[in-house]
Amino acid sequence: MLTDPGGRPVGIDLFKGNTADAIAFKTAVDKVRKDFGLTGLVFAGDRGMITKTRIAGLRALAGAGWVTALKAPDIAALAADGGALQLSLFDEQNLAEISHPDYPGERLVCCRNPALAGSRRLKREALLAATEADLEKIRKSVTAGRLRDTDKIGVRVGKVIGKHKVGKHFTWDITGDGFTFRRDEEKIAAEARLDGIYVIRTTITADTADAAGVVRACKNLKYVERDFRTIKIDDLDIRPIRHYLAGRVEAHLLICMLAAYLTWHLREAFAPLTFTDEDIPEPADPVIPARRSPRAAAKDAIKETPDGLPLYRYRDLLEHLATLDRQVIKFAGQHIEKITTPTPIQARAFDLLGSPVPVRLT
Repeated sequence: MLTDPGGRPVGIDLFKGNTADAIAFKTAVDKVRKDFGLTGLVFAGDRGMITKTRIAGLRALAGAGWVTALKAPDIAALAADGGALQLSLFDEQNLAEISHPDYPGERLVCCRNPALAGSRRLKREALLAATEADLEKIRKSVTAGRLRDTDKIGVRVGKVIGKHKVGKHFTWDITGDGFTFRRDEEKIAAEARLDGIYVIRTTITADTADAAGVVRACKNLKYVERDFRTIKIDDLDIRPIRHYLAGRVEAHLLICMLAAYLTWHLREAFAPLTFTDEDIPEPADPVIPARRSPRAAAKDAIKETPDGLPLYRYRDLLEHLATLDRQVIKFAGQHIEKITTPTPIQARAFDLLGSPVPVRLT
């Protein structure tokens, strides 16, 4: 699905399930350029979508660029001794721009998010503690003689490591009648040094966007993710799709995209009745988490609109609107159509849409 920078859906495409991602991505690039008549395109995608292989393909397309992020091993390589990414870059600010010969023609914007660093630290410690607790159970079983065979001990240890995914931070020794383990503090410290640090790679030139603008462009992926969530889970429940002809599947997806477009506008229109932030402030530091505006914070606190109406979550508001019924009454040969009396919220919702409450759909 293609959206504009604000997340408004403008196009959708469909590929067979057995189509390789690399082929689908290249086809999508070609179709977007052809269908929308664009000569210059910059694709923003996560690390799983815009991979090194796809970047190589984009390099061969005139006017095509990208915004994506480096994977953890690549960041570690940049931060190695004497590397271009040094922690001193963040002494006075949370982002810095560097270059590296491994990324010719690209800008590397290095970011440090303190909130993300704290989250990763807590998550890692929780996983380490859970792994230690499970390994300690194995050690006690071995010490008590209930578990002796080295192969069986290894299987048990492997299950624990596979469960918590932090085996690289432990060392252990298995013998016929013993099992010991410990944390590898050196590796833990090396990983912790890069907590909260991510690196964005892009071909956007400095005259198009500064380093902060590159970060914002990357973060705008949240709008595409929101639209996918709208289609797949929140509002439209696109699956399961029970069609046997390709044309009908395409029509199904087109209708869902149009519904997502309508949802985008409804969320905008109904913002005064929901907890939506209508005046999102532009953060001075684009790296740190976004904050709600004072107006939105006031709505959160009192849970009412300025004119005293209760606030709703968007989906709850739709459910309330759904109670507005059209009734058909037939008696003594008469046919009367009427609508239930709108509640203040329902009346206000239609005011925001610039439409009277309809008695019938036309």
